[in-house]
Amino acid sequence: MTSDQIFPDTPTRPPFDAELTPVLEMVRQHLPAFTEENLAEMRQQTDEGFPGMEPVDLTVGGAVRVEERQVPGPEGAPDITLLILSPAVEGPARPAIYHTHGGGMIIGNRRLGVEPFLSQVADGNAVVVSVEYRLAPEHPDPAPVEDCYAGLVWTAKNAAEIGVDPERILIAGASAGGGLAAGTALLARDRAFPKLTHQILICPMLDDRFETHSSRMLDDEGVWDRGANLFGWTALLGDRRGGPDVSPYAAPARAEDLTGLPRTYIDTGSAETFRDETLSYARRLSEAGVSVDLHMWGGGFHGFDMMAGHAAVSRASIATRDEFVRRALEG
Repeated sequence: MTSDQIFPDTPTRPPFDAELTPVLEMVRQHLPAFTEENLAEMRQQTDEGFPGMEPVDLTVGGAVRVEERQVPGPEGAPDITLLILSPAVEGPARPAIYHTHGGGMIIGNRRLGVEPFLSQVADGNAVVVSVEYRLAPEHPDPAPVEDCYAGLVWTAKNAAEIGVDPERILIAGASAGGGLAAGTALLARDRAFPKLTHQILICPMLDDRFETHSSRMLDDEGVWDRGANLFGWTALLGDRRGGPDVSPYAAPARAEDLTGLPRTYIDTGSAETFRDETLSYARRLSEAGVSVDLHMWGGGFHGFDMMAGHAAVSRASIATRDEFVRRALEG
């Protein structure tokens, strides 16, 4: 099925925040459409950093100890790599932030997206464990989410070795990483291990079906428009995308039972592809008895807070999320 058949029209969208618009225009200059031909180049660019981006100092000037571990992957699959970021100063066992990176299921690595949590590690409040999962289309579903779950199991079983309190593990991810965090949380619930305290789902990628207004409203504009989303979901699911045979662990919006999941922080911009599936998932979590903190940021495009941190809406978004994380780690 072609994109024209899937998207017969373009619904209206809210305007982008005026303070974000110049950044969005600059971002789009370096954001070609995803294709099979340029995927390797896009992966390399993501790994090396986009023009003008300063490399992140994971040590935060020496306050954070950086370690990498090869740990067992899912049964019958290769080992996976975990990036472990710990406070340089020894102390009691700390809560863990288990991180699943973004990248549309097709790009990215274990270092992508950990920056928002570095201050918690540098301040001695947490250990961050970020998983390197296999990417689609070379490794379609269920490889990515099963890799994420395998890394989570290793973290819980080896908590003492890495200075983590196994009773205080939360999961966090943005974009595809938010979808994988949600899917991994479902696996942890259904397999009864480990018990998570919170899930932090930042503009999560949850639904492969393109049935919502927002999933269709961006065509060659914004960040991660409907064409990119179709490419990502098809890479992950192949011909199953949109059909009846898709697991809720791959597309958590399909989960019929959301009871027993951990307290949830979930957010979205009002002018992004994942808006409606985020709002729906938050509502359904609440209806299932889960405590939910939901935030929709007016005028926000996908990833606006990471790309335009100076903007007022970005500062509000970051401060709100940081406060939730701080309280989660203290609880």
